[in-house]
Amino acid sequence: MGMVEAPPLYPGLGALYERELDAHGVGAVMLTHKWQPADLLAPHSDIDVRVLLPQAPADWEEWNHRLAAAHTSAVGREVSHRRLLEHPPGYAFTVAEADERLVSAPELATWSLISGSARDFQRWKSRAQMAPWCEVDERFYRGILQARLGGRYQLAADSTDNVGADIAAYRRHCVAWHYLAPCWFAAAALATRTRCPGKTAALTQWRPDGLDGYAELFLGHAEDRPDAPPRSPRHLLRTAHVALEAAMRRVPDANRPAGQGEEQARTDWVMAAGMLRVRVARWLYYLDPPHGVATDYLIRREAKELRAAAQALNVLAAGGAASAQQLAARMATLIPTGPTTAGTLRATLALWHRQKSTVQDFLSLTPADVHP
Repeated sequence: MGMVEAPPLYPGLGALYERELDAHGVGAVMLTHKWQPADLLAPHSDIDVRVLLPQAPADWEEWNHRLAAAHTSAVGREVSHRRLLEHPPGYAFTVAEADERLVSAPELATWSLISGSARDFQRWKSRAQMAPWCEVDERFYRGILQARLGGRYQLAADSTDNVGADIAAYRRHCVAWHYLAPCWFAAAALATRTRCPGKTAALTQWRPDGLDGYAELFLGHAEDRPDAPPRSPRHLLRTAHVALEAAMRRVPDANRPAGQGEEQARTDWVMAAGMLRVRVARWLYYLDPPHGVATDYLIRREAKELRAAAQALNVLAAGGAASAQQLAARMATLIPTGPTTAGTLRATLALWHRQKSTVQDFLSLTPADVHP
């Protein structure tokens, strides 16, 4: 593998990230990352951070500038960080939102703690595991499948721009860990109606009759085991298609579990806000990355996230004429829904700056204020 892990790579990276955020006054009380430690495979996996704040900052725009500066500083410390810290955090939530169970349970079930109160974290995580299965779960897991199955996963779109190590090994990793494993994880959750904590757990624990061999094969490739037969990324991709076709036969058809109407709408609100709270930091980093860091592919990737956020806000806004809904409708008009380019992001940064009070109000709305 060629990585010297002393201290272990990802815990060391998490500690470094925590120090950078503190030095830049980001004010996080907890940092988590998506997926379990066993799912982070050096040197290929990046770390996808979630930030927990004691309360909304007085100025989200200024806070995002701090977050972008902290991220830029962390990436600049080591060439390998261009890949390992591919992008700024994906979400920011307040402690109250996690306490009130408004962070989507299937999302929270995948978290691992980087820093902060282990007691709070364990409480949130066990509640996320125990919560009744609902439409939020169905949408979360089926969304993962819909984004990748039916030819939607494109190996060529998994950019190798910031990959310094063996490119063929990275492409095999992409097939195993960006295509097969997330789909297996989602299929396992839907088939068993349990929120799976991660990819390795799904491949290890969910093995319906006849699928053992596929699970072993892809675990071996993900971990780059010396006994895994060397296959070309394309060959592995064909095998992944076959494996997933078999796995999908075990997944029940979509059904709409009894929703918890208002609670569900509040969760949708918090998830949309949580994702939009960190967008400015992402755009600042993508538009002005450290020397030698490629971000064009990340700029293109923003389109999907922004479309999803705009869609969620339009659904929330359609629910009525309360002030929260009017605010969601106003915020939705500030989100670009077409392809994203550097120009789009610059224009949106300028627009959000001009409409700062709307953006600030939307991002700071407390759970108590949201009554869709």
